[in-house]
Amino acid sequence: MDVTRIAAFSSHNNGGNPAGVAMFETLPDAMEMQKIAAEIGYSETAFLEPLAEGWRIRYFAPEQEVAFCGHATIASAAELGRRYGAGSYLLHLNDAQISVEAFKSKTGEWSASLNSPPTWSTLVSFDEFKTVLENFRITPADMDARFPLAVAGAGARHLMIGLADHEQLKTMSYNFDIIKNIMIERDLTTLNLFYCESDTVFHSRNPFAFGGVYEDPATGAAAAALGGYLRDVSFIKKETAITVHQGVDMGSPSLLQVRIDKDKGQSVTVSGETRVIE
Repeated sequence: MDVTRIAAFSSHNNGGNPAGVAMFETLPDAMEMQKIAAEIGYSETAFLEPLAEGWRIRYFAPEQEVAFCGHATIASAAELGRRYGAGSYLLHLNDAQISVEAFKSKTGEWSASLNSPPTWSTLVSFDEFKTVLENFRITPADMDARFPLAVAGAGARHLMIGLADHEQLKTMSYNFDIIKNIMIERDLTTLNLFYCESDTVFHSRNPFAFGGVYEDPATGAAAAALGGYLRDVSFIKKETAITVHQGVDMGSPSLLQVRIDKDKGQSVTVSGETRVIE
């Protein structure tokens, strides 16, 4: 087994979200990949095998397979760049096909961008997710009226919760077991709690109880879904780039760059730096 450990969306060669990148000539069965992911212990490990065109990729959290993982995709793209050179690579997911780009940053570290699967969002009511929101001590008054509650996706499903007060985001806490059960029942990969600092700067925290992890320090899939959601609710009406700060309150500062065009439903681009974990 050939495994590299890489932190994706690092900030100035610090922080980021660790992922395992496991390379195989032929992928083992799902049970074996699940076992390996649990042994590595990161929120996700990506498993890759070469295809005639591009690479087959699957993602496993410590407790189950995940449809799509942004930070493990960025880590995988950086590892492909490190091994085979800068450029574009085609990745075949379980239910979609995406492209990634590997390139060197100004600091000399490998960086990467991914073009997400198509985006979508569906507005939901407070009452529908009342148990979740009350567990986080969130009332309707705590939410930013510009950002209606919604389930959004770009390869995986996320609950979008826009908060009016940055301080409430900083002090986030929840009951792991209660939220985990609801997330599994509702097929929610993460809960994306976010605060809007300006038109182009957001702060985010992502509980990942679905995968057996209390919180992710950087979540590319959720950032992609956020980009599509902001476009759907008309917060973004033209091609725009936003920065998402995540992991700061965990002591693992992460930076995610999201480029969004004006056409609803289209892929968004998520980029970030990486660092190899020795």
